[in-house]
Amino acid sequence: MKITNVESFLMSYPMPEPVVLPFRGGVRTILKRDAMLIKVHTDTGLTGYAPGPAHERAAREIKETIDPFLRGKDPGKWKSLQFKGNPDIRKTYHAVEIALIDLAAKYEGCAMSELLGGRKRSSIKLYGSAGMYMSPEAYAEEAAAIAGMGFKGYKMRPAGGPEADLKTMELMRKAVGPDTALMVDAHTWWRMGDKNYSPETITALAKDMAAYDPEWLEEPLPPEDHHAYRKLKAAGYLKIASGEHEQDLDGFRSLIDKDAVHYLQMDVCCQGGFEMGMNLFEMTEKAGLRFAFHSWGNQLEVLAAAQLGICWPEEVVEWLEYPCYSAKGRTGMYPFPLSDEILEDEPEIAGGYLTVPDGDGLGISINEGIIEKYPFIKGPWSFFKLYSPDETIAVTGDHSVKWVKDKEQ
Repeated sequence: MKITNVESFLMSYPMPEPVVLPFRGGVRTILKRDAMLIKVHTDTGLTGYAPGPAHERAAREIKETIDPFLRGKDPGKWKSLQFKGNPDIRKTYHAVEIALIDLAAKYEGCAMSELLGGRKRSSIKLYGSAGMYMSPEAYAEEAAAIAGMGFKGYKMRPAGGPEADLKTMELMRKAVGPDTALMVDAHTWWRMGDKNYSPETITALAKDMAAYDPEWLEEPLPPEDHHAYRKLKAAGYLKIASGEHEQDLDGFRSLIDKDAVHYLQMDVCCQGGFEMGMNLFEMTEKAGLRFAFHSWGNQLEVLAAAQLGICWPEEVVEWLEYPCYSAKGRTGMYPFPLSDEILEDEPEIAGGYLTVPDGDGLGISINEGIIEKYPFIKGPWSFFKLYSPDETIAVTGDHSVKWVKDKEQ
């Protein structure tokens, strides 16, 4: 079996109306959501699929560098292929590599997980992820709805100021009761410009939030400041999570060596693929920590991550993020129908766990009709408007790419 060519398809779902989300110190506007589908062709007629980093730079890297490198190679030898490129292109390559593993597993007639060390279980625990810049009452209502859908946890993004954020925690806990995990993704706390929370404010909030027993506090500080994370963890008020902005394994190693977090997080789609994931899981287990997947795109990303996650026990790889988008009769942050439609069949979720398909490869069928249905729209998918300092920051691409002022990534 030889690879004949590699394709990447960028797609966009434009919001029916701009989603305008005021926060302390500014306003976020979401115009669209993007996705990438990677497809690898072979001379046997077999094709492999993978989710990809949803931005134009990655598409260029695949077309100009990764496709020429892979042509004529055997995807079954994915472990020994040595791609030499700059770090950003290597990340994109490792997303494409997921499609190679899909191909290899289809050729062998087994589930992808069997080529990744073998599944230790058949399902993985989910937390429903939504909650963007709302009133405390609206967060509590959504938390109850997500818990009512059967998810074991609910993750939200507070940005209303310290008093409002603490009130939100109180109301959410009352709304869901003691058995639903509440995750606080606090990345906006250090993205408010002059309104950024100080380390002292964050420590005080962590102490006060502890009364409502959140599962973790995620990225409350600039992610590169591992010493600050170590200090916050040492205070002992809450479990701390970080990792989605780390650029390589050395960054994760630093988090571990500095005893800076309780939970490590990574996105397999845009941070280094399955190779980094497997290395990170070993590091996580050795350090006695827990891992929780970051997964902020679509259902294909969720299922790809799940194939890897079930190769480790839940005591190591505990949680998988499931982004909750709104739809008719369904609570969520905003619509993104492409996420559902990328798969031919709905994933099997019961009791807050995703059952991982055991068919060949990824074990699912891809709906390629979305490629024409959702043509790509150039430009950033959202903007942060800060009032002080007066500036607008464009978000182009995924969360592992640093935000920049309005320019193409």
